[in-house]
Amino acid sequence: MAAYTVREWDKLAYGEAVGQIPTRHADRLAGLAARSAFAGRGGSGVLEHGRYALRARGVVGILVAGDASLEILPKIDVATGETPDHQNAAIRKRLVHMLAIALDLKIDLGVITDLAWQRETLLEILIRIFCDKLTEALREGMPRRYVEREEDLPTLRGRLDITRQFTRHAVNPSRLACRFDLLSEDTPLNRIMKAAVVRLSRLSRRSANQQRLRELALVYADISDVPIPALRWDDVIIDRTNRSWQELFVMVRLFLQDRYQTTTGGPGQGTAMLFEMNALFEEYVGRLIGRALAGTGLTVSLQGGRLFCLSAQDSERGLFQTKPDILIRRGGTVTHVIDTKWKRISSRIDDPKQGVSQADVYQMMAYAQLYRAPRLTLLYPHHPGLGTDEVIHARHRITGHATILETASIDVANSKNMLDRIRQLLIGDDAMVDAIV
Repeated sequence: MAAYTVREWDKLAYGEAVGQIPTRHADRLAGLAARSAFAGRGGSGVLEHGRYALRARGVVGILVAGDASLEILPKIDVATGETPDHQNAAIRKRLVHMLAIALDLKIDLGVITDLAWQRETLLEILIRIFCDKLTEALREGMPRRYVEREEDLPTLRGRLDITRQFTRHAVNPSRLACRFDLLSEDTPLNRIMKAAVVRLSRLSRRSANQQRLRELALVYADISDVPIPALRWDDVIIDRTNRSWQELFVMVRLFLQDRYQTTTGGPGQGTAMLFEMNALFEEYVGRLIGRALAGTGLTVSLQGGRLFCLSAQDSERGLFQTKPDILIRRGGTVTHVIDTKWKRISSRIDDPKQGVSQADVYQMMAYAQLYRAPRLTLLYPHHPGLGTDEVIHARHRITGHATILETASIDVANSKNMLDRIRQLLIGDDAMVDAIV
């Protein structure tokens, strides 16, 4: 299979010249992108299919169509001076870190070698991590549950199904219509795990992953085959008896269900596993803020406001519901509203607006009116032009009010002391805010 990599908002030239991807591959990949849930305006939500090049947009992940795959990596600033392979490896590592935080997964990134980060795509790395976790979990035994069975037996087992007995065996009392509970491994959870193993076996192109998946398929040989659309997700119960399978269940949802991404299957269609960076960045930051403020007396809600901008004069019906990304409360009072934006702000001295859009400012002013928070923050990804540390880059007072609106950034390329830096950003600068007010 031909594998290609492009970074968010960059172009990938196609054609028949040396160094370009074949036109047939570009057409297939663009067609798959246009059928994804993120297609949006004319299919350009994932890829812009230009006359001579494909241009990635604000969605990252993997597209697999026919004999070609395209990996779209986020535009994260990593060390300059490195080769493109080294840079892509660093970006893959940061993206997997963001996914681990957003999905609350425990992933030891150090067990994957630098060479693997360079040579393997995001999909193969995630499959490898899944195989490692599933193998480790199975060493403790496949989870079992009591499932209700119905069988016609010569002796009573469990309880007698009266209705079935007198309709099916009215003239043959030697058979008893039994209904009983059986401790079984053929459970909804294990059927979902098997479906993931089967699906990933078809997607993986790395020989080591294929071998691991074949071995896992043998372990699940006696588990029922259920098509992915027919899987019964709501029947899975995670409790103290199978708590160790929680992370695997989350990973399987990543592969088989829509969350940040969409998956598309079928003859000639291919498969897409995609993540909208706006949503992923929001979840990543929200989870980090929750961890950073643990034990401080402050509580964090992700999209937990939902107040309406307007209410109808003749009824209680609200209009234009708001969904702030992150609300921080002390007790029941909102003290801080944070909205994340996966885009760059300007570092130009002659640009007092820093490239912040007017629509974003209007949105924050609506939050100020509705939630009465004294502090509002527009939080962006950090980039080298803004300096070496995460900082608050500008503070403004909303005209006629004491409310402060600030722009800040967080460095997703560097996780060292991340929680301490977020804590400093959110708590350490409160005194400065008070001084401005």
